Amino acid sequence: MTGAPKRATVTIERLANGGAGVARIDGLAVFVPRTAPGDVVEITYRVRRRHADGEVRRVLTPSADRVAPRCPHYTDDDCGACQLQHLDYAVQLSAKRRMVVDAFERIARRTVPVADVVPSPEQWAYRNKLTLTMRRHNNDWVMGLRSWKSPDTVFDLQRCDISSAEVVEAWHALRSARQWLPEGNSMRGSIRVVDGRTHLWLSGGARWDTLQPFLTACPQFNDVRWLDDNERTHVLREDADGGAGAFEQVNSAVAGAIRDHVLSVIRATPGTRVVDAYGGRGDLSVRMVEAGRTPVLIELDRDLAAAAQTAIGGRGEVLCGRVEEILHSVLPADAVVLNPPRTGADHAAMRALEVLPRAPLLIYVSCDPATLARDVSRLPGYRVQSVLPFDMFPQTAHVEVVCVLTPGSDS
Repeated sequence: MTGAPKRATVTIERLANGGAGVARIDGLAVFVPRTAPGDVVEITYRVRRRHADGEVRRVLTPSADRVAPRCPHYTDDDCGACQLQHLDYAVQLSAKRRMVVDAFERIARRTVPVADVVPSPEQWAYRNKLTLTMRRHNNDWVMGLRSWKSPDTVFDLQRCDISSAEVVEAWHALRSARQWLPEGNSMRGSIRVVDGRTHLWLSGGARWDTLQPFLTACPQFNDVRWLDDNERTHVLREDADGGAGAFEQVNSAVAGAIRDHVLSVIRATPGTRVVDAYGGRGDLSVRMVEAGRTPVLIELDRDLAAAAQTAIGGRGEVLCGRVEEILHSVLPADAVVLNPPRTGADHAAMRALEVLPRAPLLIYVSCDPATLARDVSRLPGYRVQSVLPFDMFPQTAHVEVVCVLTPGSDS
């Protein structure tokens, strides 16, 4: 039951999954964004069914863990892209490890060994991708990101300190050519720069009569694709890799470190047949081939599956389709790697891993500790051997996790 907003003075105890600070009022957990452990803050809060949502009115006693946010959009526009810019980086890493531990204890009902978070080599300008919301207003476009306080509000983005200089430069080029965008009132745009090649993917709009002026004004975009309002994809300018580079992880250095870690675990395990589920364009499978393994890659996206087939050649197998529909047919295997989207693996896929002859090694790469813990809870026949988090997304509350499981029980 909800009621009118109330006021209180609270002390922030820790950070929750998602980055909000947690305080307690008469035993009720209150989640307060943009706070730090140790803050004493005056808040307004609204009671929900089992918790309360709070908002800071004043910081009375700032935590020693606080730092000044670097990006003006973080405070001036309540930018929702980052959640932790107000925290010292070491505190961010500690909080993310705690989020992983809490997810396993709360959701999987397991106490597991969680290592310290591997830091990102770069805390700023690490992102090779920027996704923007664009809305037409007074015959012009407001192009930027959303406010966390009001998700329907889009502010005009001038800079993004976690994005690379190349991405920001491409973003300004897009803004300069906004008069040539498709007809429509709302669009989304994704800019990614990989290996010096710039990809632009737009979605929204019914007609694009000004396409040629746009392409002329933006020669720096090597690959341009448009998904119109009728869900039709138009390849307007195609890069040599067929657009597969647009699916590269947003933090290339940390993505490489994760692949190195996964490969080291695979190399330490006997056997050659490895299932690479949700395998993307085959970056990990190529490394497996180099290590003397025979990958069986499963990928739903046809373009990525085709890129993987080209990369792997005849040294492995590529299957295009849903993991939950294919996985049972490629088991047993000497090892299985799962790298699902943020929603986690399908229940049918986890069921196949549990009831079919269990792989001696299961490696789950996750971008959400909550869905990872949920899926691990569906595998009572496996024990958690190790959990290593990686800071793929500094300044945000997101954390990447590599969980290694082997047949057995944690109890």
